[in-house]
Amino acid sequence: MTILSAQEVREENNPYSLRLGGGYADLNDLGEILMGDWQRYSGDNYAINLDGGYRFVHNMQDLPFDWYLKGGISYFGENGYQDNVLEATLYVKVYLKLDFWKNRVRIGLGEGLSLAEEIPEVEIIDATNEDGTVDPTAKFLNYLDVSVDFDVGRLSKIESMENLYLGYTLKHRSGVFGLFNGVHGGSNYNMVTLEKNF
Repeated sequence: MTILSAQEVREENNPYSLRLGGGYADLNDLGEILMGDWQRYSGDNYAINLDGGYRFVHNMQDLPFDWYLKGGISYFGENGYQDNVLEATLYVKVYLKLDFWKNRVRIGLGEGLSLAEEIPEVEIIDATNEDGTVDPTAKFLNYLDVSVDFDVGRLSKIESMENLYLGYTLKHRSGVFGLFNGVHGGSNYNMVTLEKNF
């Protein structure tokens, strides 16, 4: 029989999550951003995001992987280019939990679907060629959510703040090289996020 610590019991008893994030559009592509090459869009277009989730697998096969079903609403600030845009997402996300020196860092990867009420400006810019022609864009696209965060409570040694995660998220919409509606481009937002498990 495995005896769980009080910290492990608190984690096991908190399968829900709520995340708030905000950040700015980046004109570089997904690979460039993940390699640390950021290019913030000069128009200062931004996104604010609220996500909720449910953990349906905890410590998969006794390994430090948690799986969540998540859904969210995002608000894209278009800074006068057009009316601001709402987006809904539905995705599955897995977290790798790395525990060291009594702290925790999570690396997350989410995959799912995104539906925007209009095409965000940065996606139109991404689809515009040097000759002025515009490649296909679409409201319905693939969604990726890549994140790294840390447990504020464990780091600060404040028990009431355990399972509160502060970190970075890359919010990505794309057509996956034409698989979604013939779209080859997309958009990226670098975001600071705060997520609470409860």
